Amino acid sequence: MVKTPIISVAPMMDWTTKDYRYFARLFNPNVVLYTEMVTTGAILFGDVKRHLDYNQQEHPLVLQLGGSDPKDLATCTKMAQDWGYQGVNLNVGCPSDRVQNNKIGACLMAEPDLVAECIASMQQAVDIPVTIKHRIGIDDMQSYEEMLHFVDTVAKTGCTHFVVHARIAILKGLSPKENREVPPLRYEDVYRLKRERPHLTIELNGGVKTLEETQTHLQHVDGVMIGREAYHNPYLLAELGQLWHLDAPNRFDIMQQMMPYIEQRLAEGAPLSIITRHILGLFQNLPGARKWRQALSGGNAKSIQDIENAITNMKAAIERTEKYLEEHQ
Repeated sequence: MVKTPIISVAPMMDWTTKDYRYFARLFNPNVVLYTEMVTTGAILFGDVKRHLDYNQQEHPLVLQLGGSDPKDLATCTKMAQDWGYQGVNLNVGCPSDRVQNNKIGACLMAEPDLVAECIASMQQAVDIPVTIKHRIGIDDMQSYEEMLHFVDTVAKTGCTHFVVHARIAILKGLSPKENREVPPLRYEDVYRLKRERPHLTIELNGGVKTLEETQTHLQHVDGVMIGREAYHNPYLLAELGQLWHLDAPNRFDIMQQMMPYIEQRLAEGAPLSIITRHILGLFQNLPGARKWRQALSGGNAKSIQDIENAITNMKAAIERTEKYLEEHQ
């Protein structure tokens, strides 16, 4: 169905920081990266630079906002455009108690008219795309027809891009972690939405872990958003490059490109551990991966030299395995 697929990495609190995004970009130039969700209050009353700054290499980059006040959302969306973001996404999917209490996230699915008012206000403030990320339902609003009503209400504003997490959210009784795992995935609901609203751009999110799964979904929808797998196994982003006929980069070349960035961040005063935590999954499923994680996690890496040593050890582990396989073929 899709000639130019939309592939993105989901906004994930405490994970999709600018350090992770810089790292992720090294795997694939085309994947769309999202910030962590930033609330309108944090931008309007907090440290704007801390919340909105990024590295130019991260593009294409979308800011995800959390909020429910149309005026505040419009102000923050305009700031995002001025800051150079390629798009702004409204969070109507997060099931956390903390955001519910502030009328942010998945609880807003129960108020489609308010969400439409928010989206309309955001769109009027900027020229860049304004998109929405939502669930297929919440609590007592679990039917496909109720989701369709929500989408149609928002689409009347002119919004055309919907990122749909293919699970409902149980706001009373399940933790955010449980809400990512317990409600069953209903991909068919997302496929049906695309069939019945072909003029909308529908991007599927939830449980996608492989290139093959991504390719299957792309036969039914316009795009796929990858969540935790893109963090725990970032090389998946390189494998997804096949969708654009790109050659997959070498993991050690990626680390070579990453090292100057790490040195720069250390010079800025960033603790090494807040950067190394994002690269633990680089060698996922390869021999030596466990020792790589051990060497770099929990503050074990104290210097650039410790990272260099871990790279050397990984090369040796892979070479030993390759030699063994050659000898026993």
